[in-house]
Amino acid sequence: MSDNRVKEIVRGAVEQVLERQLAALRESVVQEVLREIGPSLGERASGSSTAALKKAVAAIQAGSTQKEILRALLDNTVLYGGRAALFVVKNGSATGWQGIAFSNNDAVKDFPIDISSGLAAQMMESRESESGAAAQFDRRFLSTFGAPSDDKAVVLPLLLKDKVSALVYVDAGSGSMLDEAALDVLVRATSAWLEVISQRRQALKEGMEVSEPSHSAPSNDPFAAHAPIHAPKAQVGTEAPPAAMSAAAAWGGGSRSAVGSEDSDVHRKAQRFARLLIDEIKLYNHAKVNEGRKHKDLYDRLKDDIEKSRATYQKRYGTTPAGAADYFNQELIRSLAEDDISLLGGNFRR
Repeated sequence: MSDNRVKEIVRGAVEQVLERQLAALRESVVQEVLREIGPSLGERASGSSTAALKKAVAAIQAGSTQKEILRALLDNTVLYGGRAALFVVKNGSATGWQGIAFSNNDAVKDFPIDISSGLAAQMMESRESESGAAAQFDRRFLSTFGAPSDDKAVVLPLLLKDKVSALVYVDAGSGSMLDEAALDVLVRATSAWLEVISQRRQALKEGMEVSEPSHSAPSNDPFAAHAPIHAPKAQVGTEAPPAAMSAAAAWGGGSRSAVGSEDSDVHRKAQRFARLLIDEIKLYNHAKVNEGRKHKDLYDRLKDDIEKSRATYQKRYGTTPAGAADYFNQELIRSLAEDDISLLGGNFRR
C-alpha cells in the first residue's frame, strides 16, 4: 500500500473520530464557562439572558477557523456593548486586528496601543477583565475614534496557553449598554474554543505525521501571521514576559537543554501529545476530576481513562528517545493533580 493511500486512510479515521467529539466538546465548553462565570451574572442571569448567551457562544463555536471564531466574537460583543476592537499582543506591544461598530472599522487594523499603563496594563497584570473610565485606555486611540458617551470601557484578555495573546476593548459607543459579565463569558468561551480547535488541529497533524523530521515547531498562536506595520521591534536582550517564561518552565524547558538536537523534536511532540491526552480526560470527566481532587482519589475515579491514555502514549512514544522521560506521568501530576501528587491517591504509581 502506498504512503499516500496510508495517509488518506489515517486522515479519514482521525477526522471521523474528532468530528464525533466536537458536539460534546462544544456543550462541555459552554457549560464550563457558564459554571465558572455564571455567579457574577447575578440577577441578570435569567433564563432569557442565559439563552441569549448560549446562542452567542454557539455562534462562536460554529467557527471552524481561528479567523471565523474571532470574527464571531466581535460580532456578538455588540449585543452587550456599543463598539469593540480586538488587539493582538506581541513582544510587549498591542496592535489592532479588527474593530466593529466604529465609524471606520478598517482604521482599527494595525492601530498600535499602549499596554504599559491604564486599563490595559491592569488587565495584563491581573489577566482578568478590567473596567473603568475610557480615558484610562490609550489616549491616542480615543482621540482617533472618539470617546464613548458615558466615558466607560472594559478591557478583557484573550488567554491562550496561559498567555494573554490578545485583548478586547469594548465601550458603549453612543449608547448606554455595557455588560461586563456577559462580555467576560464571550471572551472566555472564545479562549476555550480556540484551545479546542488548536488541539483538534494538532491531533489531526499528529495522526498524519510521517517519518520525516520537522525542523520547526508548529505554532498554536492564532495571531502567528499577524505582522503589523507599525509594531515596535523587540529590544535585544529584553526578558521574555512572565507568562511566557512560566509556560516554558511548566513544559520543562530546562530539562530539554541536554537533549540532542536530533531527539529534541520527538521530546517536544511527546510532551504535546501527553498534554492533549490529559486535557481530554479533564474535558470529559469534569465532575470526577473535581470530586477526585476534593477526596484525593483521582486515580481510582479515573483509572480506566488514565490507563487507556497511558497505553496510547506508550504505544506511540514508549520506545522513542522520549520514553525514559515519561511525559505522560509528568503531565498527569502537573495538570490533572495540579502539582500535588497526593490528589491522585494511594493507588497511583509512577
